[in-house]
Amino acid sequence: MIAGHATALSTAYQVLVEAAAPFLKTLAKDAPLRELVKERDAAAKTCFASLDEWAGRIAKDWKKPVEPKASAQRKRLEQLDPLAQACRDLVKDVDLVCKLAGRVVDTAEKKENAREHEVWDSRAIGRMEKDLDARRKELVEQLKRTTYFERQAQWLLSRFPDAKFGPVAGFCRGVTRKEIEAADWSLSPGRYVGVAPAEVDEDFDFEQALKDIHIELADLNEEAVTLASKVQENFEGLGI
Repeated sequence: MIAGHATALSTAYQVLVEAAAPFLKTLAKDAPLRELVKERDAAAKTCFASLDEWAGRIAKDWKKPVEPKASAQRKRLEQLDPLAQACRDLVKDVDLVCKLAGRVVDTAEKKENAREHEVWDSRAIGRMEKDLDARRKELVEQLKRTTYFERQAQWLLSRFPDAKFGPVAGFCRGVTRKEIEAADWSLSPGRYVGVAPAEVDEDFDFEQALKDIHIELADLNEEAVTLASKVQENFEGLGI
């Protein structure tokens, strides 16, 4: 799934790049936008190379099912850890590439008067931007699923270290008919499993989490300003 979505993203990105290229070639060699284009291209090269690498490793290493043994499952989880970390990094890389691609278009239109040039089709490029963002969301969703399953695998093995069903406080426990009868035939799980002890995530990086939230909020604010500007331009074009 990741490989297919990565290909779709790469295709959508390339279509947008090729659509903007004729105008970008008309810019002066010292135009500031050229530096932004170089940054976009460098980010894209790194991102798509990493996507190809990890998609290939997934296709090669993750075809066979895991044996129902605790040792085999722990070994596979060890292999899943670096993949999950790579997927978290790839989400940031993918977002950066699409953000830079959009920034190139926005800068070209606002600071280089691209809309006035005959080789620039604003409507077509706008559709390409939307398509690229749609492909981005699809790929990011797949990448996040990998990290989700890695967390669930960690959770399961931490509670069932022998890869066999057993009682877990606050979660599950096998009971007999006599126990159910003694509980007045109540089927409420809480009557049998008890209360789980409070968990503390020692690996949680609060400072990094705040940084990520701050970056995401800044990006959303930037997108909101850009969208408001485009809406205002459309109103002015309609004479409103």
